[in-house]
Order: sequence, then C-alpha cells, then structure tokens
Amino acid sequence: MPDSYVYVTEEGVTRHYSDGSVEALAWEDVVEVRVGGADDTDVLIVLLDREGEGCVVPRSATDATFLARLRYLPDFDLDRLSSAVETAHSGYVVVWRSPEPPSPLPDLEYD
Repeated sequence: MPDSYVYVTEEGVTRHYSDGSVEALAWEDVVEVRVGGADDTDVLIVLLDREGEGCVVPRSATDATFLARLRYLPDFDLDRLSSAVETAHSGYVVVWRSPEPPSPLPDLEYD
C-alpha cells in the first residue's frame, strides 16, 4: 500500500497520507512552486500559499492532469519545471512565483 495518494481537481490538490493526515491547497491560493529531492527515490514538487502552508506532491504521483493544471498558473514554464525535476537534489529550487498583486488604485477625489 502506498504511503500517500494525491488527488488533483479543478479546485486544487490534496494529498492523503497513510497515517490519516491530509495536505490540501486550492489552485487559487498557490503562490509558489518548488522542486527538490527528498531522498534517492523520488523528487518532490511543493505548492505553497502565502502563509507558507502547502501540499507536497511526489513526482511519482504526478500525471497529465496535474501538469496541465500547473499550466494555468500565470506564466508557468513547464520546461523550467522539467529541468528542475531532472536536476533535483537535496535542496529546493523555486520554479515559479505568483506575480505580485497589483497595487491598489489611489483614492481620487472627484468634484
């Protein structure tokens, strides 16, 4: 039995661990994607929100649906992700960050 299962939907990504714990993140909350190696057996893709909470997805659990959904992130580069996965090591590399939110409009006074 695998140590976890990953589910990808239009709303987000959820990882269920064998111990009953769950990590979940809505796509709209993803602000950063990192790639790194946890050990010699798998590469990890980490999705993070603004508070640093996230969902860790093993490369072995990725599929076409997951990769297709990543492409919806603004300016996401699948080639950069592929390169990072191929050269992954014990440290993590940021492969995408959300563009900064637009600055608020100034308060204008009207006559």
